[in-house]
Amino acid sequence: MFNREDFMSIQKSDLEKSPFDIALAPGSRKMADTQYEILMEEIRDFEKNLTPNEEIALQLASFGQSVMMNVTDIGYHNPSLMFFHGYVNGQRSQLIQHVSQLSFLITVVPKSDPERPARRIGFIQESEEDQED
Repeated sequence: MFNREDFMSIQKSDLEKSPFDIALAPGSRKMADTQYEILMEEIRDFEKNLTPNEEIALQLASFGQSVMMNVTDIGYHNPSLMFFHGYVNGQRSQLIQHVSQLSFLITVVPKSDPERPARRIGFIQESEEDQED
C-alpha cells in the first residue's frame, strides 16, 4: 500500500508516457537512471586518480572483438537504454546499450590531444564541443 509521500516525488515528466516506458510503482526508480548514477559515481571516483595527462577510455568487448572508446558523455533513456558518446579510432561514435548488457573495462589512456586539457566524462567545456563537431 502506498502512502502520501510515495506520490510526492512524482514529477510531471513521470506522468508523460513514451513508447519505452514501463509501469512502475509511484516513487520508484527507473532502471537506466539508477544505472547512470552508479556508473557516473564510479567514473568520477576513477578520474580522481588520473594525472593531467591521462583520460578514461572504455574497453568494449561485446562486438566479437575488443573496441576502445574514448568516452566524452554518457546519457540514458528510461527504462533501459544507456548512450555512450565519444570516439572510436578517431571517429565520432555513439554506443546504444541496454542496461542488462553493460560490461566494459574502464582504463587509462594518454590524452588524445596534448595541447588540450584532459577530457573528463560529462564535463566537456563548451568551446571544446564546438571544435569537435
